[in-house]
Amino acid sequence: MRLKETGILARIRELLPGGGTLMDDCGALPATPPGQTLLVTTDLMESGQHFRLDWHPPDLLARKLLMVNLSDLDASGARPFGYTLTLALGPEIDGDWLETFLAGLAGVSREAGVQVLGGDTVGRPAGLGLGLTAFGFAARWLRRDGLRPGDRIFVDQRPGASLRGLRKLQSGQRWNPAKPDADLEAHLAPHPRLGLGPRLAEIPEVHACLDLSDGLSRDLRNLAEASGLSIAVEPGLDEDALRGGEDYARCFGAALPPAELEKRLGLPLIPVGAVLPRGESPLLAYDGGSLRPLPDLSFDHFGPS
Repeated sequence: MRLKETGILARIRELLPGGGTLMDDCGALPATPPGQTLLVTTDLMESGQHFRLDWHPPDLLARKLLMVNLSDLDASGARPFGYTLTLALGPEIDGDWLETFLAGLAGVSREAGVQVLGGDTVGRPAGLGLGLTAFGFAARWLRRDGLRPGDRIFVDQRPGASLRGLRKLQSGQRWNPAKPDADLEAHLAPHPRLGLGPRLAEIPEVHACLDLSDGLSRDLRNLAEASGLSIAVEPGLDEDALRGGEDYARCFGAALPPAELEKRLGLPLIPVGAVLPRGESPLLAYDGGSLRPLPDLSFDHFGPS
């Protein structure tokens, strides 16, 4: 079925929470509550670069598009309230595919308590481009630049599952909802622990946070460089944990002992590093008995394919 812009907009208005108010070229953001900060994040996902249409069911792709943005807000201490959506659709995207995608996006929007605020639709010669910009309010903005020497770095989900899922897809395995595979689900339909970021922001001894999206070897480096310090990677982490991206865990630095943090949060944490005064490299790893610079092992969006 050939898509028309008027039909696409009609289904967006009918399916997505908040869609019924989309009548103008602009949408309105609610007033920022006193003492809070309005935060915004945006992500672009391109077929062939970030996903493959033959691998990724449209409803799971909708979940991933929204969750990668809400994960950024959550790791910053924000509670999300809405988003704008941009669709760039090639001729291979038919009405059934789009209907499944929008229904999936509607479901995960209700799950997360957010609504669509606006956006745009456009045709393109081939492929699919998805853009989403999400907004939230934070009582305390958890930034990357607040680490202090002596902090320990923790994540709330074990990293590496999404990379294992990608390898399974590359080897020919496909998503089967009747027999869900945890690694495939981690890659195709992530479930970040939304709500944890604002809880971390309520703990003064939590000094910095980001969401684990590029892999530990990149994201720990990002924390260290933003804070002007070094991080020694926890011994024993495997290469999948260091290299893999798109895990969407909270990755944060805190001065409290692990047992105290776990008691306050009510969940187990995984230590991944320790903060040191700035050394010869922002990221260090034990090589035998000494610390050596650890290279960035993560995926480079602008590197050779």
